[in-house]
Amino acid sequence: MQLVHSPASPFVRKVRACLIETGQQEDVTLKDVATTALDVAEDARAGNPSGKIPSLIRPDGPALYDSRVITRYLADRAVKAGGVDLYPESRIWEVLTLEATADAIMESAVLVVYESRLRPPEHRSEDWIEAQWSKVAHSVKAVNDRWMSHLAGPLDMSHIAIGCALGYLDFRHEARGWRKGNDALDDWFAVFSTRPCMAETAP
Repeated sequence: MQLVHSPASPFVRKVRACLIETGQQEDVTLKDVATTALDVAEDARAGNPSGKIPSLIRPDGPALYDSRVITRYLADRAVKAGGVDLYPESRIWEVLTLEATADAIMESAVLVVYESRLRPPEHRSEDWIEAQWSKVAHSVKAVNDRWMSHLAGPLDMSHIAIGCALGYLDFRHEARGWRKGNDALDDWFAVFSTRPCMAETAP
């Protein structure tokens, strides 16, 4: 299988971390593409007609996208091989909801980068940037206030997704200081970020 990817993408990182946690790194080769929202690489469209990354190209079926579809596929594949279950049925709705929260953080954080870097200064909207950041800030606060008991439990895909989301905030938006007022989440991330799946995929 091939993972169409760019190493700076937090969504790609989530998939790569999933591969490491489920021991499937050797089953997937990385196909690096240079693509942007304004200049989509044809290699990116090979796996996803929209050109978004990541996508997983399989020899025995159609390519899979987006990241949540890919990680669910990889997790199912791992379970069938007797490996760890990152989407345990006993708490599946919590896992999926927290993963969706992480993806929302990443989506808004990426859009802030796009607005700041890709749009000409004369067309840039600071109000739009702040509106996107508000989504990030409220989501991070919700995780800190409501989800720490879940994050303190056994590893599942939502842990990986939140870890990648917070890592992206450090990577692209460190000056925003997401840690302020989120001490519990800060403490959790300090430990989680040392896991091999995080250390090996850091942008």
